[in-house]
Amino acid sequence: MKRIAALGLCLIGLCVSLHAQPPQVQIHNKQLRLTIYTPDPQNGFYRATRFEWGGAICDLEFAGHHLYRPWFNSVDASVRDVKFDGDKIIVGPNTAMCGPAEEFQTPIGYDSAKPGDTFLKIGVGLLRKADNSRYFFGTQFQIVDGGKWTVRNTARSVTSQQVLGGPGDKYAYIYTKTIRLVGNRSQIVIEHTLKNTGKTPLDARLYDHNFFTVDGLNVGPADSVKVLYAIKPARLPNPAFANVEGNKAFYVAPVTGENRVAWGLQGFSNEPRDYDFTVTNTAAPVQVHFQGNRPLINAVAWSIRSIFAVEPFIQIKSDPGQEFTWSYTYTYSIPAK
Repeated sequence: MKRIAALGLCLIGLCVSLHAQPPQVQIHNKQLRLTIYTPDPQNGFYRATRFEWGGAICDLEFAGHHLYRPWFNSVDASVRDVKFDGDKIIVGPNTAMCGPAEEFQTPIGYDSAKPGDTFLKIGVGLLRKADNSRYFFGTQFQIVDGGKWTVRNTARSVTSQQVLGGPGDKYAYIYTKTIRLVGNRSQIVIEHTLKNTGKTPLDARLYDHNFFTVDGLNVGPADSVKVLYAIKPARLPNPAFANVEGNKAFYVAPVTGENRVAWGLQGFSNEPRDYDFTVTNTAAPVQVHFQGNRPLINAVAWSIRSIFAVEPFIQIKSDPGQEFTWSYTYTYSIPAK
């Protein structure tokens, strides 16, 4: 299978060189080795305003395979999302993320804010509204207050915590995210806590973009996703590239050129058990099974030639003085033939 061009690890607007590595932590056990870029407002791998900053898994090595490596070639501040330039894939700063990347999709207070006022993106901070344009995830907003990030790590875990504001403030919270290995299994758990210490309820849709890459292989007939329920997509995939049958969706042709393939993964119940996805690449071969402990409110799939992303959505709600928790479990394996 044709491989995409070698992908450099990219900073916001700059490619990382051997002399400019962003802050990072490596953890490992007998099955997995992870490289996690940690939050840093000056030198961090990700410093934009779409995805939360609490640790980006930009390489996971399992059974000789490399997952989650950056899927783009460079970053350009003039690009709003994704741009193709021949064999190169160029992304805007807000999209230049990798791994199981999470976005608190709902900006809190944006619609009621006037130009010049601030609004909140959880996991990023207080941002300044520039004008009366409708909110768009690709817009890079000024960060007025990013709070304070601290990082703690052990040989098998990394915990990133953001403290924003304090008691009496309109927006204030303590956001904690831990990525940890489970013993010597080929498994990781990503745990989150959002404690609201301010005056305003924190209510937002959250999705996990799951930027799934395997050894630089292009997306195509080797790739599929399986769920526990009968898929009833609100949006069907382009049949030239992918099909949905029962509880499985799979590619029937390579995704090439500038093609983008997307579809819905609806049909789930309101029970947490349906947050259960198995993504398989039979060419490598490798498989990842990920589960969440909160009910789905939406689920979609999206791909270009270098990335297959299965995106589950949940609702986050933390009233003043309250705490909200959620977690994901990822298990990596070699699929049965």
